[in-house]
Amino acid sequence: MKIPPDLLPEGFRDRLPPQAEVAARVSRAMIDVLTSYGYARVAPAIAEFESALAERSGGAARNQHLRFTDPVSGHTLALRGDITVQVGRIATTRMQESPRPLRLCYHGQVLRLKAKQLRPERELTQLGAELIGNDSVAAACEIVGVAIDALEAAGVKDITIDFTLPDLVERLAEKALPLAPDKIDAVRSELDMKDAGGLSVLGADAYLPLLAATGPFDAAVEKLRAIDAGGALASRIQALESIAATVAGRANVTLDPTERHGFEYQSWFGFTIFAKGYSAALGRGGTYYINRADGPSEAATGFSLYPDPLIDLAEESNVQRLFLPLGTDAATSAKLRSEGWVTVAALDDNDNAAVLGCTHIWANGQAVIV
Repeated sequence: MKIPPDLLPEGFRDRLPPQAEVAARVSRAMIDVLTSYGYARVAPAIAEFESALAERSGGAARNQHLRFTDPVSGHTLALRGDITVQVGRIATTRMQESPRPLRLCYHGQVLRLKAKQLRPERELTQLGAELIGNDSVAAACEIVGVAIDALEAAGVKDITIDFTLPDLVERLAEKALPLAPDKIDAVRSELDMKDAGGLSVLGADAYLPLLAATGPFDAAVEKLRAIDAGGALASRIQALESIAATVAGRANVTLDPTERHGFEYQSWFGFTIFAKGYSAALGRGGTYYINRADGPSEAATGFSLYPDPLIDLAEESNVQRLFLPLGTDAATSAKLRSEGWVTVAALDDNDNAAVLGCTHIWANGQAVIV
């Protein structure tokens, strides 16, 4: 069966005018915010050796990457499904001698082997910033603030930041609420699924109150404080309160300390970003460690945003397109463009301003509304 010439694989799409222009405008507004905070832009390769990419992805299964055989090297390559791990590779290899903390940002396309329920696309735009060499409270405050600024620059309003503590169970299991080492993963999983019955079956009833420590930040953190037997979480709670204070009045803050989905490789702090009008999360971030082949792991803090929903719902910019009749001289055309006009030059007498989507026409030395 012959594939129709305009048919794309499932999960892929073209962006046509004016949506492609909107995509560029939204992405540029966000990138400009990141660079204004001192984050230098990098552009990692779209494909890497599959074995190295999987290793840096935390041992991701091979079937999570779109793979192919490289006819040049004979090795299996994989198309990237996440740019964050590539930034980590760059930071710990080619930029390993650069002063820390190292601030890097990125923007590009990633490919997913399978689409998610809330996002049927398999080709996604990923944009983000990584602060490498520091995972302190100050670093987390900066990263959360930069993420909010980037979204606001793209026109996003009514932002909600949902905090989590990825290492919560491990920290409590050490002393405050002891657990056998072989039960930690199971308890963490049941908490993530909010399964009270599963916790009881595991003999982890002491962890049940954690399920109620969710919701608006102020109320949820007080419930978490009440659970904090022996002060095991005192420093974590203080850190969360410090981060929340920096975004007060700019974003709604909620807390779900047992959330693990998407935070499997984060260390002490994680956050997810939502906004009114968008069904899926717009991004997530937090603290983590970058594995190095030649030395100890390096602490880092960062976030990734997925702006495609913003692009789909963004309003088209009111571009003024000026039609230049046949014979308009180059100097006049250049001057008009320098003044901010988008010019569309006639190539023959049959070209028509209205048909070509122009809002104005150059006539008698001035721009006239079509």
